[in-house]
Amino acid sequence: MSAIPFRKMHGLGNDFVVIDARSRAFPLDEAMAHAIADRKTGIGCDQLIVIEQSQNGAADVFMRIHNADGGEVAACGNATRCIAALVMDESGGDRVVIETNAGLLEARPDRDGRSASTWARRFSAGATSPLAAEQDTLHVGLALGPLADPACCNVGNPHATFFVADAMSVDLTSLGPQLEHHSMFPERANIEVAQLLGPGRIRLRVWERGVGITRACGTGACATLVAAARRGLTARRAEIVLDGGTLDIAWRDDGHVEMTGPVATSFTGSFDPASLG
Repeated sequence: MSAIPFRKMHGLGNDFVVIDARSRAFPLDEAMAHAIADRKTGIGCDQLIVIEQSQNGAADVFMRIHNADGGEVAACGNATRCIAALVMDESGGDRVVIETNAGLLEARPDRDGRSASTWARRFSAGATSPLAAEQDTLHVGLALGPLADPACCNVGNPHATFFVADAMSVDLTSLGPQLEHHSMFPERANIEVAQLLGPGRIRLRVWERGVGITRACGTGACATLVAAARRGLTARRAEIVLDGGTLDIAWRDDGHVEMTGPVATSFTGSFDPASLG
């Protein structure tokens, strides 16, 4: 196989290797995805994103997502905004629909030139999440060390948000992997620790399944805002302050969640798949 061009992008430091396979197929398995994502012997990223032709006539492109461990997942919020910005830049348009394994997602630029995507999920008091046993998802019976009583929901991928007094004091490096693989989560889970900073402002740190601690997580920010609003801790709109910066999240009256934040291209290049491993 000849050299494969790629683009390195990020949303608040949540970084992606983006490969465009719309006109040239890119055979990919978990081992190859993991090799590309390796930060020492590959290119390095939190997620590998492959843009493909959409099979849905209502969408502009299909976005395939692999976490750094190689596993394929259905959703990635910051990557959605990155791919939306890329496609809109190509087309010159102000709206894009991206097909994912989590459904169709709509995105557009906001007034400040940032990328805003609408997470096409409707949440209610009974918001579901894949759990090993039937639970009240607003107060799940799970505790580990200083963390307890998470709110869980599925934003195209599963999340468990723990509300804490001080997000920075939590040993997420130790607790994150244990909770990700807890028997309560048959599909594993993204783990969030969230601290209320004031009305409409939340400090958030994320252990992302298959990746580890990330500087930002778009779906985690969405899940946290929904959890906080369901518990009456915030209104339906808030600034979510992550390690890499701030996302604006709104749980709209129609039930969809809208996420707004910056995207960037770090560099472009090419690689020989045979050289990885």
